[in-house]
Amino acid sequence: MDPMNLLVIMDDEHNRNMLGCYGHPMVKTPNLDRLADRGVRFTSAYTNSPICVPARASLATGRYVHEIGAWCNASPYDGRIPGWGHRLQETGHPVLSIGKLHYRNETDATGFDQQIVPMHAVDGGDIHGAVRDPLPVRYQSRDYAEDIGEGVSSYVTYDEGIADHACRWLGDAGATADGKPWVLFVSFISPHYPLRAPKRYLDLYPPEDIPMPKLREPDRTPDHPWWQAFDECYIIERYFKDDAQKRLAIASYFGLCSFIDDNVGKLLAALSDSGQDGNTRVLFTSDHGDNMGARRLWGKSTMHEESAGIPLILSGPDLPKGQTVRTPVSLVDLYPTILRAVGEPATEQDSGLPGTSLFDVAAGAEDLDRPVFSEYHAAGAISGAFMLRRGQYKYVHYVGYRPELFDLEADPEELHDLGDSPAHRAVIDDFERRLRAMVDPEETDRRAKADQAAIIERHGGRDAVIEKGGYGATPPPGAEPEYQTTS
Repeated sequence: MDPMNLLVIMDDEHNRNMLGCYGHPMVKTPNLDRLADRGVRFTSAYTNSPICVPARASLATGRYVHEIGAWCNASPYDGRIPGWGHRLQETGHPVLSIGKLHYRNETDATGFDQQIVPMHAVDGGDIHGAVRDPLPVRYQSRDYAEDIGEGVSSYVTYDEGIADHACRWLGDAGATADGKPWVLFVSFISPHYPLRAPKRYLDLYPPEDIPMPKLREPDRTPDHPWWQAFDECYIIERYFKDDAQKRLAIASYFGLCSFIDDNVGKLLAALSDSGQDGNTRVLFTSDHGDNMGARRLWGKSTMHEESAGIPLILSGPDLPKGQTVRTPVSLVDLYPTILRAVGEPATEQDSGLPGTSLFDVAAGAEDLDRPVFSEYHAAGAISGAFMLRRGQYKYVHYVGYRPELFDLEADPEELHDLGDSPAHRAVIDDFERRLRAMVDPEETDRRAKADQAAIIERHGGRDAVIEKGGYGATPPPGAEPEYQTTS
């Protein structure tokens, strides 16, 4: 394949199911649907950690979270572990970012020639989320349930600015770039909460037409100690007063999905107007998903498909049209994909990385047994959670607690946990062996908690962090976080 420019578009917290091209009956995403029609859509794509900072650090480096120590939103990427951006710089490819990065700061050498309107961690990141033993109550959960409905949040305004900057770059600097192919990383925040959608987008989804989300198995999951601790930390569900409020929140999320789709459409139009669409490939994805009320869970932070699953579309003039790929993939696959897109071969520096170029995955034979790995060590996790997806099954290992197992063929909605099923004992044992061949869960859990304890001490200790409280969402550039300490 010939080297070409690459436009990477990422949004934030986008449930894979909530795009038209992924089969949602209500959500309107015509621009992304057309992108999928013109390219390759991956139906089993996953984040390597269902929370922003670790997911983005994993994407940047092509390595798993436990390899790089990016445990939670209090451990942002600082560039010390080289990533694909550094490789592009070393080989003379222009590489720029516009929008959210969620790294430590703008001055670290993180692999970009230029960062335009970047968003990074503030005050060291979500230090409150590093408190794990015991877990605190996340009173900032209130915002998720109550800051909903019609409106223009600071995130919406920021996203509009990101789109404007990206369109200008594509029309000016990108169109006149001479030399090696460029990579432009454009990163939006929506549909991440606050769930405030501009009127013209919210009006697309009358709340009374929104179906209620599926429920968790009442006779099984609540007796799981890991989930009991999670529910006592993330208390979003208790702030919803009634079903009408939940429907409005979901309608607002749908509206933000359509808002982002419009912005993607602007970028694709700018690319076409610049005359570069014939030598530019486009990759669209998200850093993680959102449970959006399924099983009474909201936000990310779980290994369910709604949270760990992500949309992933790859399009270009030399790629198949309308192809669907079922082989499981994840964000670590972007590192080799980006290098391959611009024509750079793998080097010794890239050896040992777990990812595979998405071009190779799409061109190869379907491999449903390809394992995909994700892990979670952040807010709400009483112990480390590790996911392996392989074949028809998804296995979730909780350090110190019984695992979960879901048969995604027979039970795609993940309503029936088989983790204590005698009939599936051999499957569970096989998954645990495979997991332990990749990572030592207990040692990793200890290391994560030790690193997080050190972060907390640097910020005055547990009592000081709890007293200061936490904020629900990182503010856009120029804004300050709003800390909440009580309900």
